[in-house]
Amino acid sequence: MRVAQGHGDGRERRRRRWRWRSGPTAAVALVVLAATLAGCGSGHPTGTSTDPAGVVPSYAPVYMGAVVRPQGKLEDEALAAGRALTGQRNPYTRLLGVLRTPGSPALDYNRDVKPWLGENAGLFFTALGSTEALAKLLQQGLLGTGGGAEWPFGADGAQGAMVLDTSDLGAAKRFVSTQAAHAGAHASAYKGVPYEASAAGGVAFALVHRFVVLGTDAGVRAVIDTSQSGASLKGSGPYAQLQSVAPGGALGHVYQNPAALKQAHLAGAGAGEGAAQSAPALLEELGGTRPLNVSLVPGAKSIAVDADIGPAPAGASGSGAHQSGLAGALAAGNQALGELPGESWLAAGLGDTGGTPGAALEGLHNLLSLASTLGASGPGAPPAPTSPQVTLSVQGVLEGMLTPLNVLAAGTPQAKHDYRAWMGDAGVFASGTTVLELKAGVVIDSTDPAASRAAVGKLASALNRSGAEASRATIAGTDAAIEVKVTGLPVTLVIADGIAQNGRTKFVVGVGESSITSALRPPSTMSSSAAYTAAENALGEGIKPSLQVNFATMLSLLEGVGLSEDPTIAPFLPFLRNSTTLAGGGRSLGGGMERLRLVQGLRPSSS
Repeated sequence: MRVAQGHGDGRERRRRRWRWRSGPTAAVALVVLAATLAGCGSGHPTGTSTDPAGVVPSYAPVYMGAVVRPQGKLEDEALAAGRALTGQRNPYTRLLGVLRTPGSPALDYNRDVKPWLGENAGLFFTALGSTEALAKLLQQGLLGTGGGAEWPFGADGAQGAMVLDTSDLGAAKRFVSTQAAHAGAHASAYKGVPYEASAAGGVAFALVHRFVVLGTDAGVRAVIDTSQSGASLKGSGPYAQLQSVAPGGALGHVYQNPAALKQAHLAGAGAGEGAAQSAPALLEELGGTRPLNVSLVPGAKSIAVDADIGPAPAGASGSGAHQSGLAGALAAGNQALGELPGESWLAAGLGDTGGTPGAALEGLHNLLSLASTLGASGPGAPPAPTSPQVTLSVQGVLEGMLTPLNVLAAGTPQAKHDYRAWMGDAGVFASGTTVLELKAGVVIDSTDPAASRAAVGKLASALNRSGAEASRATIAGTDAAIEVKVTGLPVTLVIADGIAQNGRTKFVVGVGESSITSALRPPSTMSSSAAYTAAENALGEGIKPSLQVNFATMLSLLEGVGLSEDPTIAPFLPFLRNSTTLAGGGRSLGGGMERLRLVQGLRPSSS
């Protein structure tokens, strides 16, 4: 194989849509993949330490960068976090498969990769034709099932490339040539630059500016193009701005550019009958119309994820939730969380971002929709219920809660007038350790008591038209209330409007009457709880909590009601059991930028 440097356009953009059903799993896998690359090796490289983003095209909608040969404290903490999270002594070995190109035998890190791998690596996409490979990466690599992570690209699937720094150019050449031979690649060239490409497998191999480049033909050409004279991601304003405020000690990061994401028309698997259910991908939901950079910072006892949101682009339009995304709404949700019941083992607040009525509910609706979709599309997902006699399931609870929220968050003019016009901040909570003690609900601040009271009756009519059974109810301390029976949900939802103990009007969707009472008149609130103080200390930087989860109590309830075998939950149980708490909150970074920080506490590993 001949080696040279160059550059390619790679701008083949197909007008497709990414199906919602596969989006969340794939997007979570993107975050995992940044750590995946970082976990492949350690030691003391002598590479160029060059940032791969310098040869990644500026138009790439999604980019992941990682320190793949961490040293010193970063190496120790990455290994400690990986062991604590997975319970495995060598938590990253199964992830080496991400570098295994089509036709290649299994790779041995010490023999095949360590001799040439440098300090940094990056991975970018220009299109996601299919998210199946990324879903497998999450399932097999992170969850520890199956044979390990897999090659994420394909001729008819995801388009892009991996860019890996090298410490030994000769060893890198041998690796590339060997992998190209296994793939049956043939000699090719672009703008006078030689590389090798496989017609059948849609995989290409090159060495560009001492970087090993593995990807699709279009992805490799894009790197060649950028290395010569094309605009690089590293030099783009939004990327550089977010990198300037990124946290220190990051093992990897994921960057998404919503403008490029829209232009790339990311495609989803199985377009056809389900295409009508298409929706934006998770990363786009997180950042809205604003650039987003998610950094992963490992620690000996915790893992921190900082989601930094860039300034809104000039001329951006849409609701506050769409502009700021879920990250922005969560970052602004401290007050909503503080007013939730103090005994909650799960509590989240979402702020009314952008001053747009109903923006917080829109964010909460999107968050629950993502959770529901992840369960529906995840490995071993349960079949859809076929009769009203359905046992309790995570999927059923999520879809049941979404039934009234789908009406409240609808984007029609009538829904905006009847519901969203009076909405302020929103929150969600769950408490209790047994099914008999379970209390859970969605709480929405009302800025117009008369309008939110009238909304209860209007919602009942809308739900009856949709096939649910809604009837009036009488609950002490409320001005209006209804009970709703939803197909697939073996408990009754109660929806009520009333005056909370702080004197403000709240609209509550709860699981049973006790959830309404708990939301309006809690014995204590989250802001005065020990859990709140602990979350505040874990977050640091003066960040006030807007998200709190106690995994031990959650697991106790799941196991008590038999949901530990639920296909939606079962794959994640090892990680939930190895975690203690999750805290989240946000703050302003100045210059129109915001940060949402999540800190997951980890149990010490026995490995």
